Amino acid sequence: MVYSAAKDHGQGMLDDITQAVLARDEVARYLRGGHGQSTLQARERISAYLDELRTTQRYPFYRALKHPLYPILRKIDRRVEHIDIVRAATRAGRVIYASNHKSHTDYLVEPLVLDDNGIRPPLIAAGINLFGGPLGLLHRHVTGAIPIRRNTKDPAYLVTLKAYVAEQLKQHDLLFYIEGGRSYSGELKSPKTGLIHAAMQAEQEGLVIIPTSVAYDLVLEDRILARQGIKRRQRLFGRELAEMVRYAVGYRSRAFVTFGAPILMSEYDPQSRHDVMRLAHRTRTAIGKLYKVLPTALVAAAMRPSITRRELEARVNTLLDSLRAVNANLAVDDGRRAVDEAVGPLEGRGIVTLERGRFRVRHRIVLRYYARTITHLLNPMSGRAT
Repeated sequence: MVYSAAKDHGQGMLDDITQAVLARDEVARYLRGGHGQSTLQARERISAYLDELRTTQRYPFYRALKHPLYPILRKIDRRVEHIDIVRAATRAGRVIYASNHKSHTDYLVEPLVLDDNGIRPPLIAAGINLFGGPLGLLHRHVTGAIPIRRNTKDPAYLVTLKAYVAEQLKQHDLLFYIEGGRSYSGELKSPKTGLIHAAMQAEQEGLVIIPTSVAYDLVLEDRILARQGIKRRQRLFGRELAEMVRYAVGYRSRAFVTFGAPILMSEYDPQSRHDVMRLAHRTRTAIGKLYKVLPTALVAAAMRPSITRRELEARVNTLLDSLRAVNANLAVDDGRRAVDEAVGPLEGRGIVTLERGRFRVRHRIVLRYYARTITHLLNPMSGRAT
């Protein structure tokens, strides 16, 4: 007889998702394994994590709500590339969008790009720090976001998370961030395998990964991220939100969301650690190739502490030659246009300035953040786990 944690909470019979999770082989093995606790304690632990993970998507209500970040979101011009790939894939079956992670605005920009084009919304795997206060209620009960505890090694949590995701994929698409958290350095980080492995274990027929890339002219939290450099501790989202609102004064940016060719998951064995890693790295490589190389990144990578416009244009042209050689997804094709389009936003952000005919760096750390966003294209061996 399957133990019902829901009965302990006075909720009567188990709901369908809880029954399905507890019935999965990997969960049953965990319950039999001991792990220094009784079977009853193990089931209580798994049920508590299921309560934490539980999410509901009421997307029509979400679209009608005035989202707390709307004043910021309206300053971002959404652009989409290769949406036809998504249309075809979603008609054929369930999909997983595996994306890089630049900003807290990703959670809004990417689902809205899908909605703009009449494509069904995915559930979103989001850091658990986003689930406090009113925004947390919105995520949990409306948008269908799944709270993820990152970097935990608790076997009860990991087996529950993977089983829960596998069951949800029978009814929903999923969007997750392959780097885990946002990149604090600007670089595309090494892939995390937990959610990819969970999806592989779902053994959903025809399930595909759609590599997805998001790139901004200016990232709203650039100063916050660049100042920290690496993630040392989890900060309260309320505090980050207050900083984001402050930096949003005068903020304008384009957001390019680019979709790539589907990767069929059935080609990889979920029981093989080697296959899990191969799929993760293949997906990360595809995302990196899709990444839109924007003028701000080009100018940041070419900039020197003091440089004339002519020198800057020449250096950008050299970069463009290198990027063309690896078939990078370029937004501009010559140095003059790149400088024309980048200098205004970078000056307005206080990152560079023009003084007596020379460009000078005012905020070196933030400039490096933007320069590193294309490191993976110029140095394919990059990908440190920051």
